[in-house]
Amino acid sequence: MEYNYNPPPSALWSGQAPPSEKSSQVLIREYPHRAIAIASPTHALILRHSTTTGESIANGSLSSVPSARPRSSVDGGSPKCMVEFSPTANKLLADYRPLTPRPIYGTLGLISVEADIFLCVITQAARVATVRPGETVEKIEGVQFFCLNSAKYDDVVSVDPYDLDSDAVSVYGQSLGRRDVPLEHPCLELQKLLSDGSFYYSTDFDVTNRMQDRPADAVSFDIDNFDESFLWNSFMVQPLVEFRSRLQQQERDALDVSRILTSAIRGFCRSWPLTQASAPLSSAKTGLPSYLTIISRLSCRRAGTRFNSRGIDDDGNVANFVETETTYWSPSGIVFSYAQVRGSVPIFWEQQAGLMPGQQKITVTRSEDGTQPAFDKHFADLEQAYGAVHVVNLLSATKPGEFELTSYYRRAIQHCPLSHPGGSQSRDHALLTQTEYDFHAETKGPQGYEAANQIRRYIENSADGFAYYLAQESDELGESGERSSGSRGRRYVVVLQQEGVFRTNCLDCLDRTNLIQTIISQMAVEAFLGHRGEYAASDFWSRHANLWADNGDSLSKIYAGTGALKSSFTRTGKMSLAGAIADVRKSATRLYYNNFQDKFRQNTIDTLLGRLMGQSPVILFDPISDHVARELQRRSAEFSSSKKIHIWIGTFNLNGRTEGIDEDLSPWLCPPELGHIQPEIVAVGFQEIVELNPQQIMNSDPMRKQLWEQAIKRTLDRRYNRTGDDKYVLLRSGQLVGAALCIFVRASVLHNIKNVEGSVKKTGLQGMAGNKGAVAIRMDYANTPICFVTAHLAAGFSNYDERNRDYATIDHGLHFQRNRSIGDHDSVIWFGDFNYRIGLGLEMAKELVRKQNIDKLYENDQLNIQMVNGLAFQYYSESRITFMPTYKFDVGTDDYDSSEKARIPAWTDRVLRKGTNLRQLSYNSAPLRFSDHRPVYASFECTVNIVDERLRNKISREIYERRRVEVGGDTANLAADESEDEDLIGYDAVEPGLPPASSDRRKWWLDNGQMARSSISPPKPENPAHKAILNPKRPSNPYAPTDESDWVNIPRSESRMSSFSNMSTSPFEHVNLSTLLSSSASSTAPRKLPPPYDPASLPVKIGRLQIGEESTTGQMDGPPPPPPPRRQTALGNGSSLTTSSITQLHARKPVPAPPLASKSAPTSSPSASTASISSQATTKSKGPPPVAKKPAHLAAPSPPARSTAATIAPAVMARQESPRPALQGPRRSAAGLQGTISSLTSAPVLPPRNGVANGNNTVASQQLPRRAASSASIARLGQGTRPGAVGLVGLANLERKPPLPAQKSAMVLPQKPVGEQKPAPPAPRKSQAIDLLGDDTAPEMGGWEALKPT
Repeated sequence: MEYNYNPPPSALWSGQAPPSEKSSQVLIREYPHRAIAIASPTHALILRHSTTTGESIANGSLSSVPSARPRSSVDGGSPKCMVEFSPTANKLLADYRPLTPRPIYGTLGLISVEADIFLCVITQAARVATVRPGETVEKIEGVQFFCLNSAKYDDVVSVDPYDLDSDAVSVYGQSLGRRDVPLEHPCLELQKLLSDGSFYYSTDFDVTNRMQDRPADAVSFDIDNFDESFLWNSFMVQPLVEFRSRLQQQERDALDVSRILTSAIRGFCRSWPLTQASAPLSSAKTGLPSYLTIISRLSCRRAGTRFNSRGIDDDGNVANFVETETTYWSPSGIVFSYAQVRGSVPIFWEQQAGLMPGQQKITVTRSEDGTQPAFDKHFADLEQAYGAVHVVNLLSATKPGEFELTSYYRRAIQHCPLSHPGGSQSRDHALLTQTEYDFHAETKGPQGYEAANQIRRYIENSADGFAYYLAQESDELGESGERSSGSRGRRYVVVLQQEGVFRTNCLDCLDRTNLIQTIISQMAVEAFLGHRGEYAASDFWSRHANLWADNGDSLSKIYAGTGALKSSFTRTGKMSLAGAIADVRKSATRLYYNNFQDKFRQNTIDTLLGRLMGQSPVILFDPISDHVARELQRRSAEFSSSKKIHIWIGTFNLNGRTEGIDEDLSPWLCPPELGHIQPEIVAVGFQEIVELNPQQIMNSDPMRKQLWEQAIKRTLDRRYNRTGDDKYVLLRSGQLVGAALCIFVRASVLHNIKNVEGSVKKTGLQGMAGNKGAVAIRMDYANTPICFVTAHLAAGFSNYDERNRDYATIDHGLHFQRNRSIGDHDSVIWFGDFNYRIGLGLEMAKELVRKQNIDKLYENDQLNIQMVNGLAFQYYSESRITFMPTYKFDVGTDDYDSSEKARIPAWTDRVLRKGTNLRQLSYNSAPLRFSDHRPVYASFECTVNIVDERLRNKISREIYERRRVEVGGDTANLAADESEDEDLIGYDAVEPGLPPASSDRRKWWLDNGQMARSSISPPKPENPAHKAILNPKRPSNPYAPTDESDWVNIPRSESRMSSFSNMSTSPFEHVNLSTLLSSSASSTAPRKLPPPYDPASLPVKIGRLQIGEESTTGQMDGPPPPPPPRRQTALGNGSSLTTSSITQLHARKPVPAPPLASKSAPTSSPSASTASISSQATTKSKGPPPVAKKPAHLAAPSPPARSTAATIAPAVMARQESPRPALQGPRRSAAGLQGTISSLTSAPVLPPRNGVANGNNTVASQQLPRRAASSASIARLGQGTRPGAVGLVGLANLERKPPLPAQKSAMVLPQKPVGEQKPAPPAPRKSQAIDLLGDDTAPEMGGWEALKPT
């Protein structure tokens, strides 16, 4: 490979595309479900959008299933996606087509934008660095977002109007009519951000970690070891990383080898190849260049633009934190690495953007005591990652803002535990040291920026102590002592490690910082070469300087919008006139970007990182994860707790006075209502803290606010000085001209408070002036967001409409970082001078004040009226007012206004609250008389939620693993697209206590791979002569309402009733078994059924007749009783049959019946045995045996209300309304009856209505068990079974057949041969009812046969 060693810097590494083995292809399938596949040569990652069950019910694609408990909303409506990773064999991608003609080089992840889910892939990349052979880095030059759930963005072309070289600009950038506005891709800004050339990735090694923190000779890397502080696509790729963790080890390795998942960093990366002549280390190998590389990794923890991201946060993360690593690889097998960091001054400070250079005001937003915990955490993290830390502070000592930051920085370092060496060691052995180097002062002389090299003498001792990382390649020796051949036998051995780090900062950590870091890097390389007795030529240092200059430009563009200043000196070592002019141009460009572009750039960055309010990650379809989320919600008490804290609120309109600063403020700040309670939070709001003159309106003076902060701190320290009391620290303060807000917290609770932010909103002069408006501060106390707002609204007696508008402007227009608003908090407290008046005349108001008629005054209070009418402060509450109006007094007295203006007394100073976790304890005013207002205070008890995240994660992992074992660990399978399993997201049970729903892939009765078996044992009967069996009279549906018990007792084989205790072939025993058993039913209580079930909702069972019980109370040969109405549930309440009734039944004679036709068959003896009848029926060579009359126990059942025993009745009898042919007494032979039976079976019967057919001719009764038939039984029609016969229940193995079509009257149709009979058309069945009308295909059977009635 040839290298061009002297190209211009801008064209040094235009780079070639990654090789084909590092690319994949994007495929799409539109039908039956839209799916996108990322295919490598061997595997494919398939993604498809999945609507949640709730969404499916809402859009009508899924019916709602009633449930005793509502589906939990633990996912918060998060978008869901189904993912599958499979080999590309078996025509997995046969239905897919290419989505883009070009290959892709990686997947950055999934993101949800405007309710759509997008897949982000890298479409253009170029190699920019080779750290060492086999470890390359690519720069992302283009990305695309593909929508998973919609095709409307497939043809949208994203065009950058500023890219004048693009061919698409001429086509798509032309002027369009008003109605021809093209559809804009919702991810356009994200696409621009990711394609701006500041993002890098590698598929060869872990680019998020420096060389010292990854294995020296690792040929692969583990995604689980990525440093998330530098992983910029962490929010997008996290769902896929979690999906990867659930794969088997073999699949996980295949996914890693496919290089589909990509880790992206932001910052700078570039290599410069060096020939043997330019390389400082000589090598015996020829033809291989050395590589000098610089990699800068920008942290995403507190990412943002210049004026939107300053200082530190409560987690110890600082703005513009960058780890820069200088590496050098030599073909001789030596690898050198040196890391250093930069970052914003680690205190809480902000800076407002402005159009005038140098006029951007710096504001420290938290006291020293409040800053120290976060400061200590920041340096503790640095010490753990890098070792000892040497701070190089380049801030100016002459600029007031920078000097203030230096003072805070110095004091914080002095109080940091790391700055104090242990024992009797000197400060040189401390883990945290500092060098203050005023860069501007040191470089003012004639030497210019060259004088910056003098910093070497301040830091050389630390540089020698920190050392550097060094690894050397060595040959492994085999067991025989010989060197192994081949490159696999060589490995890297760590020789030296870096033991400390330099942390450099200026104000922006850009220009001055980059120049000093260049010098520190050069010192480290010089030390490395000096230890080896080598030195570098000027050509090497020139390339080193150019790399650092490019690094400074890249980092500056990310943070400030332009390249770095002083970069011309960094490149050449001299500052030319052209370089100075370029710096002026860059400064002007920065002003434009910082004032007009940075807000939108910040919003895009927050979107990429998933930090916008309400933004949720894409959730992969995983029933196990859904189960875990629900279980975590149910078990939240195990890892979360609630705690009650106290909040004190005070508001005071000072009228621009300072006389009260030295007065005793304890009647206001420490009222008697508090008692011995020391509030965790003290929030104080001031109005008119300065006089509202034109000068103050345009520029706030912070001195007054600081004086009042000190006065409040003195009062609190004086009051809470008992043993066990905490000191208060100033958490944050803010000011908008005359309005100011100060938040003090107890030092012991400071560790519970995070994400403290402030914001202001102007409402004066249509939002241009700050004489009216609001100041707000928000925080997270543990896991509860709290917001405090102090406001000064429009004045004037009748200007309540304008006050309402001011409130609406503040409520909707005041925003914190990441798009948080006031309403996005669990607890909100407003307090201030709202200026609402009392709508009465002066005399009337003063008279009511004299009478202390507070109720009458409050009835005419403007704020009360506006809140009642819903015109202001909707959903806010105010405690009962028990104090007199607080405005307006003569200063120093308790007399209301006696001046010419004669102000009407009013409650202008108020405290309002919103939040279910707030309980107000007090509300009053304090007798401080140095203003024309009286201060007002309120105290609250606030319930905050505290979550132990470590315990929560531990419980989550335990639940996941346990559930994974239970369900088998299956993930979403996209191969069977026709499956409806995605509608079972969560596998909810329909009732509590029941197993979850089953699917084609999982059956709850086969959990853990075991065969289905019952674990229920029968209960022990009271009578030893009996045994318990399942009640055959139970309904088939176990959840249907019934009074039947689950178990019944039957006699054992040795008892006298043993002939009825087995399921023999006797039809008599089969038919009457349930009747017999009901007389000896066990005492088991009936099942309790779920209340939501409604039996009336079941459809009527049509065309089915059920066999009932017989009775001994009626006359055997008499007419039958009228039939009972059929139950809709196809369940009978038949009475029991005693032993005596069975005896009578054996002795009774068959009921004679009228003849069916002119011919008759000889009657058979009623005493014929079952075996003989069965034997004769199955013998074809003999004639048909004599058949007895139809036994009476098959007749229509008697009503259950008649008696405890059923009445025996004939099967078919005459009815008054619709007479029907009676059955013949003597039975004909099969041949003689064939024609008649064929006619009878061809004539359909009317379906019964509510269990009664043709005027109560057909009666439904108790359901008995019945075996299912095979399809082969239908083919055996007429072989061994008499036509028209119906097999008795329990004797035939038949399927339930649908009823024959209904007919209005019974008639005999023309006779047809049996072979030509067609089966009845099928009809849906809804219960396991016994069908005696539709089943005329019974197979061969023994025992009694029942003719099918017409």
